[in-house]
Amino acid sequence: MKSKLFPFLVLLMILFLIGGIVGCTPTDGEDVVPPEEEEEEGVEFDGEIKIAVTGPMTNIQGEMMWWGALMAADEINAAGGVAVGDEMYSVRLIQVETDEIMDPLGAVSAVENVIVSEDPDFLIGGFRTEAVTPYTDLIARDYNKIFIICGAATNELLHGRVDVDYDAWKYLFRVTPIRSTDLVTVTILMLNDVAMAVREELGIAAPKVAILAEALEWNEALVQMAPQIFPTLGLEFVGTFRPSATASDVTTELRGIEATGAHIIYTIMSGPVGIPFGKQWGELEIPACPVGINVEAQKSGYYPATDGFGDYDCTLNTFAQNAAITEHTIPFISKFVDLYGQLPNYNADTYSAVYILKEAVERAGTIDTDSVIAELEVTDYTGAAGRVVFDEAHDVIWGPGYVTAVGIQWQDGELVAAWPLEWKPDAQNAPDLVIGYEGVVPYQIPPHVLEQWRE
Repeated sequence: MKSKLFPFLVLLMILFLIGGIVGCTPTDGEDVVPPEEEEEEGVEFDGEIKIAVTGPMTNIQGEMMWWGALMAADEINAAGGVAVGDEMYSVRLIQVETDEIMDPLGAVSAVENVIVSEDPDFLIGGFRTEAVTPYTDLIARDYNKIFIICGAATNELLHGRVDVDYDAWKYLFRVTPIRSTDLVTVTILMLNDVAMAVREELGIAAPKVAILAEALEWNEALVQMAPQIFPTLGLEFVGTFRPSATASDVTTELRGIEATGAHIIYTIMSGPVGIPFGKQWGELEIPACPVGINVEAQKSGYYPATDGFGDYDCTLNTFAQNAAITEHTIPFISKFVDLYGQLPNYNADTYSAVYILKEAVERAGTIDTDSVIAELEVTDYTGAAGRVVFDEAHDVIWGPGYVTAVGIQWQDGELVAAWPLEWKPDAQNAPDLVIGYEGVVPYQIPPHVLEQWRE
């Protein structure tokens, strides 16, 4: 595995002269060396650690994965690399376009191609459950590679696998997002805050809630569990609407929701449908408050993409530029925005995944798979999203003192954290325990919803 940077730079110069790298862009299995590593002079590494980043790279989810990993790799290499025993290794990223939103089966082939052609030491990423499920099988059982999930939330990717058949599935971990059942918990907490605002400001004692959820496997737990929880919050469930994750028009669903008399829309969307939803919800002035998950609403471009009609949409996220979850949060967000011109969403916490791998390798003193797995299992890493510790299924632990996520809302064209403001995670047994991050602001009911229901 040993190599020197000088011969590598000579090879790059030769390729450039013959036109081999002029105008090329990242494709499946193509090495993409972080810019800072290319530009540094006089730095020689004893070897390299290859990390494949798998995701839908032409979509915002994959872009975030790549940018988060790239930012971490640049920082690590600029600081001298990864200490592997007595040697220093650089981090080299390999970008893998899986196109898993549109082609889950093709994603499996893309992942296998990069494993066979590049033999990466580790893999991170993975967004769409329908693609990630088969390619985690491939990664773990066929190739015995460590894979850290940074996008797919489905419980069953880890639970019922790692904790049941450890030897077969020990290679799998998840850093982000929190698993599906925890997503239910957080979005229900956000929903409850919205319901309280509706009661207080509109005088509606039992607000009506409709579910709008893209028709995909990952959100089935949320779709099935939520209606059972609504009555415990004093809410009336009025129906579920399931557009395609790639739908360009949700007028029918929105008019159907309007006809139910819903005051709140519980959203569960990770795909491109989030943009037409936000735009048409605002254009049609649907008199219901959206809250839940809309991955498209997590990015800076959501407001202009919806022509401003997505204002007051409220969604779960991992980060918010006004919420100091830890001392690392705001500096991470600021640097990310400076580098890439976008606010990071939860997929960008590939950043933490790269650092967690670095620390595990350094503790192990080797990149041997079993040794690194043993060190990953004792991870206790505080990053921008919170404190990352893994449970028995290698899943990130959710809750106060660990990773909680935040609820964000567009307010007058600005994306701000609106949850947790004053969250009591155990009001009965620990009434004095209140969780709230510095900078979080109160939730706001959309003005057209206020106007229409007051009338």
